[in-house]
Amino acid sequence: MPIFVSGLFRAAVYTRWLHLATGGVFAGVCVMVAPGFDESLPRALLACLISPLPVLALAALVPGTRQAEGVQARWLLRPRHDTEISLVPSRTPSDRWRTGLWLLARVWFGVAVLALTVNAAALAFQLGSAPFRQEPLRVAGLRVLDSDRLLLGPILVPPLILALLWTIVGAGALELRAARALLGPSPAERLAEVERRAEQLLERNRLAAELHDSIGHALTLTILQAGAARQLAATDAAFVDRALTVIEETGRRAMDDLDRTLGILRDAPLGPRARPTLAELDALLDVARTAGTPVIADVGPRICDIPGVVSREAYRILQEAVTNALRHAPGCPLTIEVAVDDGCLGLHAINPLPAGSAALPRQGGKGLRGSGERAVLLGGEFSARPQENHWIVEARLPLGVGSGSLRAPGLAR
Repeated sequence: MPIFVSGLFRAAVYTRWLHLATGGVFAGVCVMVAPGFDESLPRALLACLISPLPVLALAALVPGTRQAEGVQARWLLRPRHDTEISLVPSRTPSDRWRTGLWLLARVWFGVAVLALTVNAAALAFQLGSAPFRQEPLRVAGLRVLDSDRLLLGPILVPPLILALLWTIVGAGALELRAARALLGPSPAERLAEVERRAEQLLERNRLAAELHDSIGHALTLTILQAGAARQLAATDAAFVDRALTVIEETGRRAMDDLDRTLGILRDAPLGPRARPTLAELDALLDVARTAGTPVIADVGPRICDIPGVVSREAYRILQEAVTNALRHAPGCPLTIEVAVDDGCLGLHAINPLPAGSAALPRQGGKGLRGSGERAVLLGGEFSARPQENHWIVEARLPLGVGSGSLRAPGLAR
């Protein structure tokens, strides 16, 4: 099928024509109310362009008009991306001015397209019935076909219809461009949309970090305990029993964390188990000891007074440090220090690196990057580095954390 014909079979061609025609019908209704149609076609068209202006001006002042027009434009004009046309009511004088200009453009385009459609359809009917006429074919006082050429009338109908349809295609494309310009998001709306997407991205990253820390820690412990239990199954039944207990408890904690994270994704209320805090640090360190890693912990007495959000993020940072120690330096002693000093919570974790070990935690890895983001979001600092055959993790988190002190990732020093 030729391209100049196949392009006319798109549904958008006819939905856009419907959108244009409704503007012309609205103008016709306004003319019927006042001042009424004139027998002269130019005067009738002029009345259709002028008569709706007061109604359009009043409609542009209504905030919901912009939203209603946006819904119709999305549905009938069919833009490539729905976000090109806003569905937000008018909020500023600029929005109302743009809405008024849109209403004017829609009605005037509609009048032109509807008038062209009606007159072209009438002309096509007259051309199709021309062979049955005796006298020359005249339209609007102009001679279109002489008496000896009336048989050409039906032949001229298809080109006329094609010309009309392609004119409608062009008018629909022009109407869509006007909709993008006049009903599109304002700069403030675009900024709000960017902020909303940034919030969604931050939330997704936070959930990814939660899953990485909790599930990654659980899998690391499970692998270590299962491997050790297999080696000692024939010689140390008590150790195997302890290992299975740790695997069970770790799996249960991981399931609780997974259920809580999935509940956030479903906008469901939190389950019976909230995110762990420093109050559960002893249990975390006991599991590491059971896995064969000696742990020396120096925890200050004031951790019970730490704000909940700081306590939760601090637990996750230490959990990542313990997980990396178990994964990359199994059996090596791990020293943990938690202290409150000068309005900040200080975290310090250090473990020796195995001799000749090349398996160091990647400083750009997801776990360490997530720990850094946790610290920065609270306005604190984080570092993880090798130093003199030791791996050192340090963090300082301010205790005076309010809603206004949270910062976005990327502000770390």
